[in-house]
Amino acid sequence: MVSGLESIQLGTVVLVILAGLAAGWVDAVVGGGGLIQLPAMLLVPGISPVQALATNKMGSIFGTTTSAVTYYGRVRPDLRTALPMAAIAMAGSYGGAVLAANLPASVFKPIIVAALIAVALFTAFQPSVGQLTKLRHEGHRHYVVACLIGGAIGFYDGLIGPGTGSFLIIALVSAMGYAFLEASAKAKIVNVATNAGALLFFAPHGAVLWGLGLLLGAANMAGGYIGARTAVRQGSRFIRIVFLVVVAALIIKLGSDVWQDNFT
Repeated sequence: MVSGLESIQLGTVVLVILAGLAAGWVDAVVGGGGLIQLPAMLLVPGISPVQALATNKMGSIFGTTTSAVTYYGRVRPDLRTALPMAAIAMAGSYGGAVLAANLPASVFKPIIVAALIAVALFTAFQPSVGQLTKLRHEGHRHYVVACLIGGAIGFYDGLIGPGTGSFLIIALVSAMGYAFLEASAKAKIVNVATNAGALLFFAPHGAVLWGLGLLLGAANMAGGYIGARTAVRQGSRFIRIVFLVVVAALIIKLGSDVWQDNFT
């Protein structure tokens, strides 16, 4: 079993811990912590992109579990929607991880950037969206839409990852009619499942650096707990503002990746 800590310098350890703490906070509020955590992981000497992605999932599952439990204790999201959505999302994430091992993520990045721009514009120009829960669907249709969202975004998380929580939140707000706070609470439960689905594929293939992942997980747990408490205390308006900042960062990051892949 490889820990990933054998030759890592103290400065890099500190960087990983700080990245995990910050990523846990951002993930708990709006998702998108992978923007901080994954680049930090890639700075570890000798780590491969697949190991970075797998170990990132290992750390993230601690943070998302902590924030999900914290949200549940304070917001009490409807598990009748969240749990089936999480189950489908786990299967989708496993499928995405399988594809990630065989197909470059650059194929999908232009589509994702376009979707993020649309999401940012929608949220920015619809200030009332996500302030209150006004469900758009009833009965079986509600659960079908939830499971379709879970499967699609779970697949994305297994394939690429960064921004999964943000995609979940905006889908729950715009397609289903939840307020930002309740959407965040449900998104955390689903995000635990997407991390678990990817790990079900990565762990047996030896891609996880366990020592580094546990260190990252401890930092994520602290950040996730603080972030969830902050989001619950500040409410939907605060989450919406942080959401727009994180989505803008995602557009810049993935947009620059697309530019480098196609024009350099």
